[in-house]
Amino acid sequence: MHFPLTLALLGLLTGAALVLRVFWWRIPSWLRRFVLGLAFAMVLLRFLFLVSSWSTTSTYFNDLLCWTAVAGYEILLIRFSLMRPQWLTALSALILMLPIFGSTLLTPLTRIFYWSPADISSIGGPYICEKSPWDLDGLGNSGMDLIVFYRPPFAPFVRHLVQRASFGDDQCDAAASSAVADPARKVVHFRCPARRGQQDIDYTLPLP
Repeated sequence: MHFPLTLALLGLLTGAALVLRVFWWRIPSWLRRFVLGLAFAMVLLRFLFLVSSWSTTSTYFNDLLCWTAVAGYEILLIRFSLMRPQWLTALSALILMLPIFGSTLLTPLTRIFYWSPADISSIGGPYICEKSPWDLDGLGNSGMDLIVFYRPPFAPFVRHLVQRASFGDDQCDAAASSAVADPARKVVHFRCPARRGQQDIDYTLPLP
């Protein structure tokens, strides 16, 4: 899967941040202020997208935003680690950096390595569905996430997450799973066809 590649790229990014720390005070003050402002803006933008459940319709841009937010977060930690007393701030920065390498935050970063275009389709009314494969490397688990978005007609370049479902390959034929929205009833119907010896999975969830 893409976890080894993601860890390698994240390691390179962290190494670059550590090199930046070494030369931080040799950088012109105006450039330091610019880098810190840009880092803060990237982290804030990603945070606003997460808490509001809004994103762009470009999956590549969304994936890139995840990485720039991580880079910005590391730069802010690097600057924090240079504050006095450095033995305490450096240790705190190291502890605050560790969650980046956890599976919860690492999984979204792997999506930048999915080279094929995202499988996005209209499922009724102003709703679209993005099918996103997942694979927990080393655990033998894989499947498909079906993420339903509301795409406003006046701004088709953005979308708002309204519902989602996840199907594992051990449950059904996850690659053939589908979603159909019923705007009149404000519900979305998810279906995952059965593999041999299994049963179809069908359920309906409300739309806001």
